Amino acid sequence: MGKLQSKFRKRSELYKASQGEKADNTYYDSQILQYEPAHHGSINTVTHLSPDLCVSGGSDQVVVVYDWKQGQVCQSFQGHNSEVTKVLCYPGSTWIFSASRDKTVLMWDLNQGDEPIQEFSGHELVVNGIAISPDGRKLCTGSRDNWMCLWDIESAKCEHRHNISRNLVTHVCWVPASFSVVQSSEDKTIRVWDSRTWQVTNTFPAKQYIQTHCDVSPNGHYLVSSSNGFGGQGCEATLWDLRQPGCKVMEYRGHLQTTACCIFLPAFPGGSGQIATSSHDSSVKIWDQNTAVCLGTLSLDGAGPLVSLAPNDSTSLLCASFNAGLQHIQVDHGSLQAQGSGAGSGGAGSLDMRVVARF
Repeated sequence: MGKLQSKFRKRSELYKASQGEKADNTYYDSQILQYEPAHHGSINTVTHLSPDLCVSGGSDQVVVVYDWKQGQVCQSFQGHNSEVTKVLCYPGSTWIFSASRDKTVLMWDLNQGDEPIQEFSGHELVVNGIAISPDGRKLCTGSRDNWMCLWDIESAKCEHRHNISRNLVTHVCWVPASFSVVQSSEDKTIRVWDSRTWQVTNTFPAKQYIQTHCDVSPNGHYLVSSSNGFGGQGCEATLWDLRQPGCKVMEYRGHLQTTACCIFLPAFPGGSGQIATSSHDSSVKIWDQNTAVCLGTLSLDGAGPLVSLAPNDSTSLLCASFNAGLQHIQVDHGSLQAQGSGAGSGGAGSLDMRVVARF
């Protein structure tokens, strides 16, 4: 019943919207494929399970595995009794972890039916951060209850707990190939933890606004965090050097409301590093990591807050929205390459970004 094969329905037709569905947003046009919706309600989080499959969660309390290339639901997991805040997959496996406002984290396996195979309970408030150790043996969770917890995945036992006053955790990342965990917080700081001692090894200088999200570069050298804000105040993303704790390298400014998500993008052949951000102002921006030049902006008017991004490769990006489901964004580097091969003036290039499908 829970097997992937039993969930595929071989069909090529696009999902037909119901007669009552609104289609008055400016970015909805005939060139955007409209697939079967993944969720009913707002979507809080999206990530990739494989090159063809994504996993998402939202206000409908469901964790959905979706074939975003075929445009169809592969599997739905129901086990939370409140909205899903974060989803995470362990690379190279069929493991899925989901955090929720119901104070728990559930573990699922795409090949082991519809029921959770493990439950991690112990937080007193919503769980906003989950991260898996590089060896797949430990799970880190962070909550608005000020607790950071480290769990053994096989036994679901909490091995370490640490409470820091006012550390309302917003997101958690495990630094690749290391024992370090980083987390963002509503107290405006970034903390680095040693998973062996479960102690804070570094606390970065506090920003002006709440830190909403964080991500670590694949080489483990850099951290990017995003800020709450309004009217263009705050709303930035900040690049930090993890090799020099507290060293602020760059800021990326341009969003008008809270920057809800920030991620490092996969490297584009021959290109410089890039960072993507999404905001409550309904826009996605891509930045040159080294110069902070905004290379491209995509406005999804009417989509509401854009709160999660998941890159598939350097040309494809999934975006979770409150009002308009999941958006498949295509990134064309052609114009940027053309400018880069010009007179060499060093001027800002531009990326072409467009929505090609929504579901």
